[in-house]
Amino acid sequence: MTDKFIFRFVAAVSIFVFAVVVILNRKILPTPDVTPSFTHLLPLLNAILNGTCSVLLVISLYLITHGNVVWHKRVNILAFCLSSLFLVSYILFHYLMKTETVYGDLDGDGRLSAVEQSAVGNLRTIYLTILISHIILAAGVLPLILLSFYRGLQMQVEKHKKLVRWTFPIWLYVTVTGVIVYILISPYYHF
Repeated sequence: MTDKFIFRFVAAVSIFVFAVVVILNRKILPTPDVTPSFTHLLPLLNAILNGTCSVLLVISLYLITHGNVVWHKRVNILAFCLSSLFLVSYILFHYLMKTETVYGDLDGDGRLSAVEQSAVGNLRTIYLTILISHIILAAGVLPLILLSFYRGLQMQVEKHKKLVRWTFPIWLYVTVTGVIVYILISPYYHF
């Protein structure tokens, strides 16, 4: 495969995933009439998957700094698989849920009243700052992950290293903040 083909493939996959997430976030597609009973478990599953990926990424860094290329690859493949499972679960959750959860919405009406805004205070600003950075970097890291994997699996070590200098910290940030976002928003889920 040529680099041109790989770049086009990575761009196509990244644009497709981004488009699906935007469509689901904007509620363009109709949601099912009945929300399946397992739906409320998906955010916790997503947090567990993100947390596990965070640990695996740190283990992967440890392995490669100690020269263990074989296990570095295996751990990264596992992290990639779990991140892919996260993406499927995330898309499924946002497809199945009829409404978005609003940070600070204690009564579950989908709006933030003055009383609720006062009760949550500056924590909402902190939450939104973390969430926005998480979303932006999550959208941007997918092509970096795919290209890093391609270079690593092809044993194009120097190109892999150059990519991973950016990919690793962004991917780690996204997985860690994914857990933080869950912890912060979970009190406001109304299933």
